[in-house]
Amino acid sequence: MADDDRSPEDDFQELIRQLFGASGGQFDPEQLSKLTGMNIDPAMMQTVMGHLQGAFAGPEQGISWDAAKRQALHIANQDGLGVTAGQATDLDQAFSLATLWLSEATTISELSATPRTITRGDWVQATLPVWQELAAPVATSIADAMTAALSEQAPDDMQSMIQGAGRLMRMVGGSLFASQLGQVIGNLSKEVVSGGDVGIPLMPDGEAVILPQNFADFGRDLEIPDDQLALYAATRELAHARLFRHARWLRLHVISQVTDFARGVHVDTDALEELASRFDPSDPDELRRLIESGALLPQRSEAQTDALARLENLLATIEGWVDVVTEDATSRLPSSDRISEVVRRRRAVGGPAERALGSLVGLELRPRRMREAAAMWRAVTDAVGVAARDALWDYPDIMPSSEDIDDPAALIARLEARARGEEPARDEFDDALERLLAGEDPQDPPADGGTPEDERPV
Repeated sequence: MADDDRSPEDDFQELIRQLFGASGGQFDPEQLSKLTGMNIDPAMMQTVMGHLQGAFAGPEQGISWDAAKRQALHIANQDGLGVTAGQATDLDQAFSLATLWLSEATTISELSATPRTITRGDWVQATLPVWQELAAPVATSIADAMTAALSEQAPDDMQSMIQGAGRLMRMVGGSLFASQLGQVIGNLSKEVVSGGDVGIPLMPDGEAVILPQNFADFGRDLEIPDDQLALYAATRELAHARLFRHARWLRLHVISQVTDFARGVHVDTDALEELASRFDPSDPDELRRLIESGALLPQRSEAQTDALARLENLLATIEGWVDVVTEDATSRLPSSDRISEVVRRRRAVGGPAERALGSLVGLELRPRRMREAAAMWRAVTDAVGVAARDALWDYPDIMPSSEDIDDPAALIARLEARARGEEPARDEFDDALERLLAGEDPQDPPADGGTPEDERPV
């Protein structure tokens, strides 16, 4: 066969034959013991070859996420549906009352879609596309690292075959990560109480849901009446869903910041090789634990640290608003303060979002920032009222910044000045930008002959 007629599969099979001393297209794992410097256990290679077999059957471009979906659904459905008609009815009634209470606590309008209860499997199906979008950059990084590691260890005369088999190696690495993604999503489906429980917008805009199976676990041993727990959970979920439906730009804003962070992830090749050398195929859970621990994700870069700070502030601003609105809407509940404290403790010890994002993209969020954001929203509400507070979500350029979280007084002063009809003082940048847009030289003095900003009387 001419070299030009060879497919990547042909190159990869030839690579396997030369690496493993195979004949007739079959490789002998025992030949691995004759290889030096690769530190690969024969039994482990059998497992790897299983992934290779799936890669040959996969799409030519990208990563197939079917395995992740199957694994997540398998975990999610292990305990059955676990939802009784009585549970669903109680939660539906809680949603109805929570809708009325929220109308008194926020000016953001009601949802057009009816809130509903869903199973764990339903949650997996609904949220998998978003998880896939968030995790894809890391899956690509792991696949690239596997290709690079193989290229570094292979002899020079085999480099051309390494390059030809690169696509398949990328698919194998992606498949390994997709398998881990399925584990994370499946286990997460057994913990989340509602659609907004993770903090990031996983559900489609305008959809509010509660998982009755997990709601029952959430309230166990709290000695709080179920009807109060249901009302609190329903109110919080509706507040979260209303916000993202109202500020339609917010969903893309959050997801793009998570993916910006994830794209900066580069897998530690040394850690990958070390993991392979000590992996015990008789204990498959070890591989899961190692990947979940973030062992393959090195220390964050400076760019990632900056991206993380921006994301933390954004998510804190969202969660802080939800906290304050829920607190006001559920003030009638005798146990409202106790339930709020349970939610805060659950978040402080590392809730579902922190664990899921930490294992998938090395992303860790600080609950402390969320408490500070809630304090800011409380101060704003007390100072200017509900309507002016909620209007801050109308456009992305007027929502509170990290500086506003640190100094709510400055934000309140701006809002109070706006309520009095006072325009904020223009600075030199504003004047220069206006002249630039008008086709004038930004360095020229104002066209009206006025004095520069710093020379005008106060």
